[in-house]
Order: sequence, then structure tokens, then C-alpha cells
Amino acid sequence: MTFADTKGESNALGTLLAPIDNNRFQSAVRRFHTLFNIYASTSPVPLPAPGLIITPEIRVQCERYLPIADVATVFNRLYFVALTYPPIISSTPFHNALSWADTFAALPPQFQFSANPARLLESLLTDSDSLTRFLFASFLPKRFYGGSGRYPGQQLFVRDWLISRRSRALRCLDAACGTGEETYGLAHLLSERGFPPAEVRIDGWTVEPLEVWAATHCRLPHDQHRESQLVQVTSKLSKQGFLTRIRFHCIDLTQISFSPEETACRGRYDLIRCNGLLGGPIINNKESLGKTAGNLAQLLAPGGILLAADNFHGGWKQKCPQGELRALFEMNGLRIFEAGEGIGGLKPY
Repeated sequence: MTFADTKGESNALGTLLAPIDNNRFQSAVRRFHTLFNIYASTSPVPLPAPGLIITPEIRVQCERYLPIADVATVFNRLYFVALTYPPIISSTPFHNALSWADTFAALPPQFQFSANPARLLESLLTDSDSLTRFLFASFLPKRFYGGSGRYPGQQLFVRDWLISRRSRALRCLDAACGTGEETYGLAHLLSERGFPPAEVRIDGWTVEPLEVWAATHCRLPHDQHRESQLVQVTSKLSKQGFLTRIRFHCIDLTQISFSPEETACRGRYDLIRCNGLLGGPIINNKESLGKTAGNLAQLLAPGGILLAADNFHGGWKQKCPQGELRALFEMNGLRIFEAGEGIGGLKPY
């Protein structure tokens, strides 16, 4: 089975994935085999296995023979070679891992067929479909996503806000769209509220190119169950004509700047939702937070609202307390209000 059933999907994914010269990794494969054989023949504790709880003793023994720094270096090199753009290594199971045993335990079951990292590397180098699944699993891991309806209080707020709008024309931005589940969920909400597709535009932005591809094509090569759910969610929208009004883009809000002139040309948004991003693993230092908040406020149309919530990976609860986020919103001229699980900012006329 291949993952690109249409020419458009194939071409789009082909711009993100690069062919690999297997010879560049053969010395690493041989070295891992040698180290693993020593590890397997001398370690008194169980080898990593699916479902095994990694104890300190297992971790220490694994580090002695298969140091995670060495294993991660090789797999990080694979990421850089296999992708046509600089990957976000912090998304992968190797980042900050305590040992190869811990990394193995974090892998999806389909990649836990051997405790020997050489076997995994060999499989990825010889099976392009397996490599594709591995790349998606590495940069679109389950821990990053919660499906649609993650913030029911915020969704209820948006529903009430839509009822109060007089204009049927609406521009929306999902500024941390991920694989698109919540973006499509917003389109469903607009459909339920009677907004005609021709009057609606919804943009989804993310920093990860593989997420843009997954959201655009409703494809998740590494997770068939989630993919089927995504297809089911979008099938009704397709019949209603909403899919033509939704676009996904790869945009880094910490790097790009929007001048008033550029924003006027691009057009401003009536509703911006930025969930699970501010204060998380990608945007967390003061400079990046300030620039991102300023960009989002600049993109708001007068009378527009910016919503931010995070009960996903700690977010502001860890690195940007909600009080600091409120201050950032106010600093950029927004009026603060409560909005379900998070907060909101209104841009005055």
C-alpha cells in the first residue's frame, strides 16, 4: 500500500520527503548491531519490550551499552536527510529521552518489533512506506493532539458569539491548527449556525509542514484510526461546499512580521483561535510570546476576537501564566474577557 492515492497528494508529499542514500547509514547499522549484541548477552535485566515498564535499572543498563546520545544522533541525522526542510527535533521521541529503552517505550506499537535500534533503522532505510509512517509518527505524535471538541466551554462561547453577529461574512484563523481536526470542527459549527460557505473563509496555520499536508489531504499515514475519523468529519463539509473555503499554510508566527500595510492587503480576521500554542514547547520565551501576541493582535479586524486556551501540554500553566498572557493581550490593545477554558481579547473599533 502506498500513501499517495492521488497525483496531487503524491506531488505535495514529494516536496517534503527526500530520497535517502542508504550507504550513509550502514556504518551506524553495523555499530548498533555490535553494541546491541553485547547488551543482550550481558545485561541482567529485561530488554526493552512492548508494555515493559522502564525501571531505573533497565535505563542504566541500556545507557551503558546503547547511549541515547549516540542513538539519537543517528536518527536525528535520518530526519534531516529524509525531509526537505529543517525538522523540529523537539517533537520526536528522541528529544530529551533518558535512554534508548525510554525511547523504545514511546514508539508506536508498529515500530516496537525489535529492541535493537539497528533493526528499526534497517527497516526505515529499506521500506519507504515504513519510513513515511515513522516520520509522521515522529513529528505528529498522539501526545500533540486531542481531536475535535477539546475546549467545549470555548466552543460554547464561540457559538453564542456567532449568534450575536449581524454580518454573515466571516474570516477565521486557527493559528495552531495541527492536523486540522479543530479547524474542521469550527467549519462544522459555522455550518450549524447557517453561515453560507461563500461568505466564510477559514485559514489554518502551523509551523510543521507535515501537519499542513495531513490537514489539507485528511491523511494520517501513521494512524489509520485517526485518519478515518478525520475523513468522517470532513465528508459532510465536502458535500456542503465548505472544504473549498478552508486553507492550510505553514507559517511561523515567531519569525514572520505583519506590518499594517501587509495586514490590510492580506485582510484581517474576525475570529482568531490560538489554542495549545502560547507557552507550550514551541512558543515559550518572552520574546517569542510577545512577537506572536503582537502578530495575532495585528491580524484581528476591529471588533474581532482572539481566543487562547491550553489544557493540552501544560502551556501557560508551566511557562506563561494566564496573568502574563492577559498582560500581553492588553499590551497589544485588546480588551480581556473570559472565554470558556481560556481567555479572549477583543479588538476595539
